[in-house]
Amino acid sequence: MGGPDSLDGVGTALVIENDPNDDPRRLGEWLTEAGLDLRVVRPHAGDDLPADLSGYVALVVLGGEQQTYPGPDGTPGAAWFPAVEGLLRKAVRHRVPTLAVGLGAQLLAGAHAGSVEPSPAGPEIGPGVVGKRDAADGDPLFRYVPLMPDVLQWHTDEITELPHGATLLAASARYPHQAFRMGDRAWGLQFHIECDTAMIAMWAADSPLLADLGYDPELVVAACHEVMVDVEEVWQPFAARFAALALGELPDAAVRPTLPLLGH
Repeated sequence: MGGPDSLDGVGTALVIENDPNDDPRRLGEWLTEAGLDLRVVRPHAGDDLPADLSGYVALVVLGGEQQTYPGPDGTPGAAWFPAVEGLLRKAVRHRVPTLAVGLGAQLLAGAHAGSVEPSPAGPEIGPGVVGKRDAADGDPLFRYVPLMPDVLQWHTDEITELPHGATLLAASARYPHQAFRMGDRAWGLQFHIECDTAMIAMWAADSPLLADLGYDPELVVAACHEVMVDVEEVWQPFAARFAALALGELPDAAVRPTLPLLGH
């Protein structure tokens, strides 16, 4: 993976991997196929996060099993989360194209005074669909997504309140905040688009959560595997549009920030 000054003029995206079990996987492949070079930073393994986004054309923040909110003793869900939230605020302020997935979406919301809590609706696990909201029709990435796209879910926490000024792009019956945009170039997805079947199988293996829910891990993995092609058909072009935006190849959409941009 290249650094900020990548070869051959290819723009570099900073990818933050919060959990060794949630790597870029298919999303990383789609982004590199679309022309981005990726620099993956793994703070869970001791990698240092950069102080800012100088030299990067995009920011991607991946998921993980941690909680975004402080524990009972007031410590963050992971020691590096305040730094990640700082980068997310800088990305929104400076209009650096940003894609935050799963836990990453919760960090994006929390970084801008949204609320993340254990979901009152209970865990959401396995394949599902989300419904686009009207605002998605004017969004440069979501406008081409089908009305009810297939997604993969794996979370117990929920964004219970979006940040002030955020644009809601997708919802579902039990979880009203499935996708949103901050400003005009930062997207949060509560669902997962990066997974392949092997990743889901890794999550399901000896999962206390599945055991508590009474779910058969093999059936969960099989159900996810059945929709992998459908997920790719929708979210690979979505990822390519994100890469095109980062590389300056996507026409500037008539989407303007709707909130005072926070942070430094």
